[in-house]
Amino acid sequence: MTDVTLTIDGASVTVPAETTILKAAEQLGRELPTICYHDHCTANGLCRICVVEVEGVKPLLPACVSRASEGMRVSTSSPRAERSRRTILEMLDSAVDLSQAPEIQKLMGESHADSSRFAEAKRRQQPVLDDNPMYIRDYAKCILCWRCVQVCADDAQYTYAINFKGRGFDTGIGTFFDKSMPETSCVFCGQCVGVCPTGALKPKREALLERGFDLNEIIQASRGGKRRGRKSP
Repeated sequence: MTDVTLTIDGASVTVPAETTILKAAEQLGRELPTICYHDHCTANGLCRICVVEVEGVKPLLPACVSRASEGMRVSTSSPRAERSRRTILEMLDSAVDLSQAPEIQKLMGESHADSSRFAEAKRRQQPVLDDNPMYIRDYAKCILCWRCVQVCADDAQYTYAINFKGRGFDTGIGTFFDKSMPETSCVFCGQCVGVCPTGALKPKREALLERGFDLNEIIQASRGGKRRGRKSP
């Protein structure tokens, strides 16, 4: 495989062909902001937080899926790219509960995002789904990053228990025919919970602890209401 040389923020870097701009920037010690991207998931460029400006290219490009090319000149923090990221964060904050998304809150602070910019925007209101002993689903906190769907499918588990549903503003994550999780192909591996960046998916025990339940109540609830009996010798 041949190498390509490009310039990122004035610094030259040589990387193997097919390397993304995101990974090329990392070789220079530049950490681009990301939300939907995860090192162990297929990159899809959904959130557009990692957009960069490339000389001679009209649209901003998502660095996580855009390939480096010979002679490319990239700006990761141009006023246009910074404004785009800031607006995306402000729109997210206007519609989604980001109270348990510390990484996104940090990005908002670094971008000087204005939480009140879209104060009259419609909020994504969803009931908390508590239908199994392993984790809860609070989709009012979901930003549709797709990580949970990916690890449930081809990126890890191959169980396909969840996927996108609905359209437009009403797009969400759900099960087929809105079945409860125990009625689906879910094997309760917990990988979806592990990659969720916002607390939309949370371990049942952690959620109950936050709500003030005592240890015995938590053990009962996270075992499906049944205690495990010891086998007779």
